[in-house]
Amino acid sequence: MRTVALAVTDGMLHFELALACEVFGSGPTGVADPWYSVSLCGPSAVRVGRFRLEPDHGLDRLSRAETVIVPGWADIDEDPPGDLVDAVRAAHEAGARVVSLCTGAFVLAAAGLLDGRRATTHWAHTDALAARYPEVEVDPDVLYVDNGSVLTSAGKAAAMDLCLHLVRLDHGSSIANALARRLVVPPHRDGGQAQFVTTPVPAPGNHPLAELLPWVIERLDHPLTVEDLARQARMSSRNLGRHFRSVTGTTPLQWLLTQRIRHAQELLETTDDSIDTIAAATGMGTATTLRRHFNRTVGVPPDTYRRTFRSRTRPGPNNSGP
Repeated sequence: MRTVALAVTDGMLHFELALACEVFGSGPTGVADPWYSVSLCGPSAVRVGRFRLEPDHGLDRLSRAETVIVPGWADIDEDPPGDLVDAVRAAHEAGARVVSLCTGAFVLAAAGLLDGRRATTHWAHTDALAARYPEVEVDPDVLYVDNGSVLTSAGKAAAMDLCLHLVRLDHGSSIANALARRLVVPPHRDGGQAQFVTTPVPAPGNHPLAELLPWVIERLDHPLTVEDLARQARMSSRNLGRHFRSVTGTTPLQWLLTQRIRHAQELLETTDDSIDTIAAATGMGTATTLRRHFNRTVGVPPDTYRRTFRSRTRPGPNNSGP
């Protein structure tokens, strides 16, 4: 999935396009694997917001890419251009992984790629997507949906979440986290998190959990409970839950489990520690508990994950590091 084609045409949203270019255009320092090869594909010169872009190739080139990304589509009240829809459909039929960011889902739906599939888009447009394409199972309450060969995201920040998810699939969590640090964004928000949080996420260091979250990250090997977190934060468990929902979009226990799984992924990728050792280091207690939660969250057992990502991230005969 290392060749990425961005489908551009008049009416694309420049934020989502720029975001995809930033993520896939240059990798973090010290990446052993070759990074992505990115190209813009569109019909001659196009207008994206206030900017004029000259694509590298025509839309027919989409069918030669391994990953095709369709950024947000500005005017959802109009049908997307037929040549774009046809090119995206042809790329999927040729075996490409097709990804939409924000309202790019309308292009995928017009191509028939979302029929019978669960999908999402910006929460303000989910009703319109569901009404226009009744064969699509529209989920308005998630950040992104991964159907394997077809992926859709909600708007703006959720588009970044999906792009980092793709990097994690292709390169592993350590490299995705390094890229997130360079971009100064959260390294991982699970696709199942809610799109809409009633209270905006405060700036780092300016919310009630600012001191608690780093404290927890440093103690993932401890058997922490909600009561432990509430005691450290000097608040009741009920208030803790309310603050976690407003700041992270999820519950204290779910957030804690996500951090444990993320840490387990990094250890599986970067060490030869046994599953028992990793279970202890992540606060899971036993290998059985780790395997159960890991399989449920990631979709594969820890041993399978290690074999897959160690082979991708370790230098090999044809993949020597710098």
